[in-house]
Amino acid sequence: MTFLRESIDDVRQVARGWRWGRRPQVPRSAEAWVPPSRSTVFRTDWSRRKPAMAAREVAQKAGLEPLFRSQVRTQVEGLDVLDRIDGPVIFVANHASHLDTPLILLSLPDEWRRRTAVAAAADYFFDTWWRAVGSVLLFNTFPIDRRGGTMAATPGEVLADGWSLVIYPEGTRSVDGWMGRFRLGAAYLAKEHGVPVVPVAHRGTFAAMPRGQGWPSPGRRQLTIRFGEPLVAGPDESVRDFAPRIKDAVGALLDEDRSTWWEARRRAAAGAVPDPSGPRVSQWRRVWEQTESPVADAPARRLTAWRR
Repeated sequence: MTFLRESIDDVRQVARGWRWGRRPQVPRSAEAWVPPSRSTVFRTDWSRRKPAMAAREVAQKAGLEPLFRSQVRTQVEGLDVLDRIDGPVIFVANHASHLDTPLILLSLPDEWRRRTAVAAAADYFFDTWWRAVGSVLLFNTFPIDRRGGTMAATPGEVLADGWSLVIYPEGTRSVDGWMGRFRLGAAYLAKEHGVPVVPVAHRGTFAAMPRGQGWPSPGRRQLTIRFGEPLVAGPDESVRDFAPRIKDAVGALLDEDRSTWWEARRRAAAGAVPDPSGPRVSQWRRVWEQTESPVADAPARRLTAWRR
């Protein structure tokens, strides 16, 4: 038994040190000289054509969704806002886990999900060909270079083709589950292309699968997600003014999910929405606070007529 356990440890150690794909063997920090980084142009237009769309429909409905539902429980609120708008839109959400993208996509109605693409970090999801092909085919991702390089497709081109976008303005997953600083990209795209922004807030993904964990925690953790009223940039509203309004909308949805709609609206009207970036306390306390899964609302009791 000891021999078997040591053998398994050896295999795991070799796997961690193996040069998967084209990843460098030497860390950049240890190299004497680092050449200028170049953006790898990975074309993703094929993923938005009918053959790939058909393959993705089968993969999501027959593979991803049953697997996802077997690992977590979900509660979705606010989808009625999509009945009052036409696409494309930009779904702007907080980012805490790799579960965020399947949660958002599988919560959308089918007609919206089929026409939604996801902006993904080029240096993570497109660093190797197999990861790139897998994420593109399964989630309809396209690369965003966080270092400012040139990509084969831009978010504006995807929007112009009639596709809605999922964008995480934080740029990366939260290290402690709380919401980080929002960048201006989503607000700029909405302003530049005249499309509405639908704020999305979710809780529980960090507790179910935090950063650094490769599979959801056992026990089917509870996840909640809320879609808010669409936001449109005013004609004289600058991008720098519009971006905080988007972040405030996501923060208000998080507040609503933790309490009630009425209490959250009262705090929003009074300008007393809790800071979604969390309290200024020790890091371990911030992480500990987010390891608790949200509690789903009890199902509404069916009213019955009085009978004699």
